[in-house]
Amino acid sequence: MFRLLIILAIIQFGVAAQAKAPDLVLLTEYQPQDVTGWLVSEKLDGVRAYWDGKQLVSRQGNAFNPPNWFTKNLPPFELDGELWIGRGQFEQTLSIVRRQQPSDDWRQVGFYIFEVPNQPGGLMARLSKLEQFLIHQPVKHLHIIQQTPLRPLDDLDKMLAQSVEQGAEGLVLREPNQPYHTGRSPFALKLKPKYDAECTVTGYTEGQGKYEGMVGALLCINEQNQLLRLGSGLSDAMRADPPAIGVQVTYQYNGYTRNGWPRHAVFLRQRAEGF
Repeated sequence: MFRLLIILAIIQFGVAAQAKAPDLVLLTEYQPQDVTGWLVSEKLDGVRAYWDGKQLVSRQGNAFNPPNWFTKNLPPFELDGELWIGRGQFEQTLSIVRRQQPSDDWRQVGFYIFEVPNQPGGLMARLSKLEQFLIHQPVKHLHIIQQTPLRPLDDLDKMLAQSVEQGAEGLVLREPNQPYHTGRSPFALKLKPKYDAECTVTGYTEGQGKYEGMVGALLCINEQNQLLRLGSGLSDAMRADPPAIGVQVTYQYNGYTRNGWPRHAVFLRQRAEGF
């Protein structure tokens, strides 16, 4: 019988350290504000990837294993973007890029760039370095994500609704004049009908009723050091064989409560280790 006691969350649970993660810009959730003149782009539901000029690594710092042809003609400077097949294809993309051996399936994958780290000037000036490179040395699978300036009469809610209706995950808003910087940024915002974030599993609650002998909910700590209880969204199979303590999972929520807690947080998926 699979039986679990409630395990209180402990931050120091001894998770083995992974490779050193690159220092990248991170998106902040959009709050109503004047973003006239900012740049808007589609938020791709791909796998974040960083090219350091020599190696392609995940957001966690672990190396991808693409075929040599995929990285052979990438530029000698840094790139930050998404490995992406198309809208609604996250699981398929992840299945390809997480493999330990190079696969010809990488021919389905594009590298879509939204940032050229550590270059001077605003966002468009930084992206222009890659644009100039591609004029002289085209790379079929390397793309720059289109950035569109927001006009005074643009309706963000309408733009978001149209984008999501077409299958997009959401929108990204960037302040165009900011120099390159890393970390959670008030000048790089994500706008989605629902938000998602990561938390680390620290324990479980015991299931009741039809879930007796299984997991009732995951207990996990998020980036804000809040203890969350994720029961909704768990399949029966996952309740019987839950993510291990120390594993990162993704949860989805609808904004924040007045006290700053994620509203209606539900389990979305287990993150692939190192991505």
